[in-house]
Amino acid sequence: MIKLSVNKLFRYLSVFLFLNSATLPVKSSSSLAAWALKTNGVLELRTKSNTNLKAYFQKANKIYGDRFWVDFPGELKTPRSIKGNGPIKEIRLGKPNKGKTRLVIEFKEETYLEPLTWQIVGLDQNRWRIKLFNPKYSFKKIGEGLVEKRKENLKTNQNSIYKKKRDYYNLKLSEVKRNKFSVVIDPGHGGPDPGAIGIGGIRETDVVVDVSKIIKKLLSEKGVKVRLTRKNEVDLDLPSRVSFANNMNADIFVSIHANASRGKRRDINGLETFYYRGWRGKLLAKRIQKQILRVSPGSPDRGVKQGRFYVIKNTRMPAVLVEIGFLTGRLDARRLEKTTHRKRLAYAIAKGILEYLNKVG
Repeated sequence: MIKLSVNKLFRYLSVFLFLNSATLPVKSSSSLAAWALKTNGVLELRTKSNTNLKAYFQKANKIYGDRFWVDFPGELKTPRSIKGNGPIKEIRLGKPNKGKTRLVIEFKEETYLEPLTWQIVGLDQNRWRIKLFNPKYSFKKIGEGLVEKRKENLKTNQNSIYKKKRDYYNLKLSEVKRNKFSVVIDPGHGGPDPGAIGIGGIRETDVVVDVSKIIKKLLSEKGVKVRLTRKNEVDLDLPSRVSFANNMNADIFVSIHANASRGKRRDINGLETFYYRGWRGKLLAKRIQKQILRVSPGSPDRGVKQGRFYVIKNTRMPAVLVEIGFLTGRLDARRLEKTTHRKRLAYAIAKGILEYLNKVG
C-alpha cells in the first residue's frame, strides 16, 4: 500500500504516485480491463497482471475541476466520456500519448476531497482500490466491465485449479544442471531472538523459516544442493551462519528476513534486497528483487541496495539479504501471515536464484 506523496510539484497543485512492476510493450492493448466507481466513493480497477500504474491528482483550474487520473500501459482503442452524477462531473477514458491509456475522474465544484490521505491498495496481481470521497448524498455506481473475481464453479473446479497452479510452478522455474550448484539459505534470527514482531503478534522467525523450507524444496527438485543454516527455533549466532556457508563452499548465500518500521507504522510497506559487493552479488539481488515484486503487487519497491550486514559481508561467495516485507505494515503483514503468500515468495526467490545460476553457469 502506498500513500499519494507530495513533493515540489505540489506548488503547482499536483500530487503523483508510482506503482512499480513490469511494463507492457508500447504497442500492446490497454492493460485496463475493468473499472468501477462505487456508491461508497471507492474506485476499483482490474488490470492485466503486474501492471505499472501511475496515478495523479490536480487541483481545479480555469478549464477543469479537481481531477484524479490513472495512466496504464497499452493503448486504448476507443476514447470516450461518461456523464457523472453526485460529486462526479465526468469520467473520461483517452490516450494521453501513444501506447498509453488514461482514466480521468473530474469532480464538480466545491466537492470536498482529501488527496493527501488517499491510499491505493493492491488487492492482488490484477486488482486495485482507492477511496476517493465520502458521498454526502446518493451516488450511483459508474463503471465498465467486471472488477470482482468470478466465483461460479469454484468448488467443482478446485482440484483442477490446484493442479494447474502446481504445474505452473514446475514449468516456470528455470532448469539448471543437476548436482552442480550448492546454495545456503539462512532463515534470520531464531531461538530466543524472534526478530521483528508485527501486527497481531506475527513473528519474523516463523515467517522466514517457513519460506526458507519451501525454497529448499523447490530448489532441491531442480537438482540444486540446498542447506539451511537452521530448520527450527535454535539460537544461532551470526559467525556460525557465515562459517556454515564458507565451510560448505556454497555457490551462493541467501539470508531471508522480514522488516519492521520504527514506531510500527502501518503505512510503511515494501520489499528490498541487499548485497555487499561484486557484480555477482548485485546480479543475484536484482534477480530476486524482480521476482518477489511480481508476487507482491502494490507493495513498494524499496530497491536493490548495498549493505554491510555481517552475514553478507563475511561470506566468501555471492551473498544477499532479502527483506520480504514489513510485518508492521498493514498490506505486507496481512499477506505474510498467509501460507499462500509465503509460498509465492518462496517460489519467487527460488526463481530468482535459478535465473542467476543459469546466467553465471
